[in-house]
Amino acid sequence: MSVIAHRGASEDAPEHTLAAYRKAIEDGADALECDVRLTADGHLVCVHDRRVNRTSNGRGAVSALELADLASLDFGSWKDDADALDPIEAPDRQLEDPERTSVLTLERLLELVADADRRVELAIETKHPTRWAGQVEERLVELLERFGHTKPARAAEWIPSVRVMSFSARSLHRVRAAAPEIPGVYLMQFLTPRYRDGRLPLGVQIAGPGIRILRAHPEYVAKAHRAGHQVHVWTVNEASDVELCRELGVDAVITNRPKQVRNQLGLA
Repeated sequence: MSVIAHRGASEDAPEHTLAAYRKAIEDGADALECDVRLTADGHLVCVHDRRVNRTSNGRGAVSALELADLASLDFGSWKDDADALDPIEAPDRQLEDPERTSVLTLERLLELVADADRRVELAIETKHPTRWAGQVEERLVELLERFGHTKPARAAEWIPSVRVMSFSARSLHRVRAAAPEIPGVYLMQFLTPRYRDGRLPLGVQIAGPGIRILRAHPEYVAKAHRAGHQVHVWTVNEASDVELCRELGVDAVITNRPKQVRNQLGLA
């Protein structure tokens, strides 16, 4: 069972920061999960929420801010000290440990993976709805192509190391149309009647149910496997849920605690 670090090793470091992803790689995570949003000036940044209010000392929608605006914010101290979000002090904290406080671009995360001393996969979630719609997928495919994550024309054997995830089937279809070799993961918060038998949207190879779906419908994993699909489950943090996923034969778990989960699975 593959262990995927949810927003990095986000139990130990601020989510979506370079520090969280370095820690996940050190902890032996097989893959890194990130959410991407497009800034007003066309940069893909790793931020989960539509607005920056929860994870920074700033305010506003990511899509309405430029990268320079985001770069001036502190994206880390909220986790270390919820009372220390003083905008006057933020620049000092950023100078002390920018990898723990600075906004992370997808480009920088791709560089981190490229420099790793072992194979580290990426699971990239596109967030929708957004004012930029298809521009998110267009920019994403451009970046993945530049970093060699789309299939070379003459490659006889090639195993993709990146997959794109989304709750939006339309987003996955856009990526598939532009780069059909990149696997798609259809994320599900609820198990709708349409997909209860293990089917997925056309062209999607991997099911991405939330752990609550497996607790309520443990038979879903076998159904998805019979339909020819892998099953990647989010967000699996509790030891009992890890054990449930192992018993059901889940292919990958997405967790905030990659080190602890690997220890539980005997992978450390």
